[in-house]
Amino acid sequence: MPRRSAPPTIGNDDLLAADNAALKPLAERMRPRSLDEMVGQRRLLAPGSALRRAIESGRVHSMILWGPPGCGKTTLALLLAQYADAEFRAISAVLSGLPEVRQVLAEAGARFDQGRRTVLFVDEVHRFNKAQQDAFLPHIERGSILFVGATTENPSFELNSALLSRCRVHVMEALSVEDITVALRQALADAERGLGDRDLHVGDEQLQLIAQAADGDVRRALTLLEIAAEVVEEGGTVTDATLAQVLADRTRRFDKGGDQFYDQISAMHKSVRSSNPDAALYWFARMLDGGADPAYMARRLTRMAVEDIGLADPRALPMAIDAWDAYERLGSPEGDLALAQVVIYLASTAKSNAAYAAFNAARRDVEQHGSQPVPMHIRNAPTKLMKQLGHGKGYQYDHDAEGGVALGQTGFPDAMGERVYYEPVERGLEIKLKDKLDALRKARREARGLHEP
Repeated sequence: MPRRSAPPTIGNDDLLAADNAALKPLAERMRPRSLDEMVGQRRLLAPGSALRRAIESGRVHSMILWGPPGCGKTTLALLLAQYADAEFRAISAVLSGLPEVRQVLAEAGARFDQGRRTVLFVDEVHRFNKAQQDAFLPHIERGSILFVGATTENPSFELNSALLSRCRVHVMEALSVEDITVALRQALADAERGLGDRDLHVGDEQLQLIAQAADGDVRRALTLLEIAAEVVEEGGTVTDATLAQVLADRTRRFDKGGDQFYDQISAMHKSVRSSNPDAALYWFARMLDGGADPAYMARRLTRMAVEDIGLADPRALPMAIDAWDAYERLGSPEGDLALAQVVIYLASTAKSNAAYAAFNAARRDVEQHGSQPVPMHIRNAPTKLMKQLGHGKGYQYDHDAEGGVALGQTGFPDAMGERVYYEPVERGLEIKLKDKLDALRKARREARGLHEP
């Protein structure tokens, strides 16, 4: 910081720096100063791991850090610069435009010409458009910057392929309750940067409650601890009542339009398919708790009734639609229970994707064989001319046939021959459908003089 005159009551620059540091949030003051101080990310930063060896040797590479908020992406970028003895510059894709990006890159280029590299940290990099992302490419190739992009979104969808090809993607994980508890204890014990000079008393159970409320975000946990400390006198105890106030409005991580949303709906759908009503209900509750639209959930449940239950239990579809209608009439929270009942029923009942698979097989044949003509015997013949042309000639009226089925006639275009798309499973109502269709298909083959396939 530039030197300046200070009133006698304030003191020298060192005291000013100390005062400024004290004004920083606890989460910023407790930011790890070395890899050993980082909590969590054991898979990525364990001693001897490839990334850790690269960082400690100063031979780092451009990378994308993909992970949830508060998992240590910014901290890791800072440590990269520290270990590589490089300049650290940070920009945010939310606040920065292309002119600022170009200025930062020009400064990094000038610094590189003088023999010093720059770690350029780009927060929320997925918010940059393609032109902004492309601006980094020549500088990454030249080596004038070590590019570190941070994102909470799937890089495969949000970043262009040119940038991804020049960076390695490292996946960072949300911190566990145990890891966050360690960070909270460090903050309570550290008298220089943390709350150690205040002699606060926080019980183990209370620390665990804070860590759970943080939902994998160590920055949020330290903020909650700092809020609790602000209402407690020095040397005091954080009571249960104080903590209840601090944690009253906590929310869990959820992004209605991002990976977390689609991961959770995938988890619910696959739990239904796997006949696990308890897991399905958990993910349903998680999504509602995170703010998912119940009407969207109703639509997805209706799809599950069609795709995964199908004709094994034809009651599933009307049940899903009835629950959807009940939600539309009742709203939340009363209507949520109707949807929860459907989640349980869909997960518990018999499953079959035979109709789904049959429909897809029929569509593939339509695409492959094109517009085949309708066989003459099953064409419509409402006029005399059409009858003279042979429309409907040879058609056998099934109700007049023995057994109610005219076994000798086909329903497919002549060029295709008979096809079998629908193969019922031996579950639920499809057991009976399978027995009936197997017998009919065998009789049709015999009536046409065909042998068993």
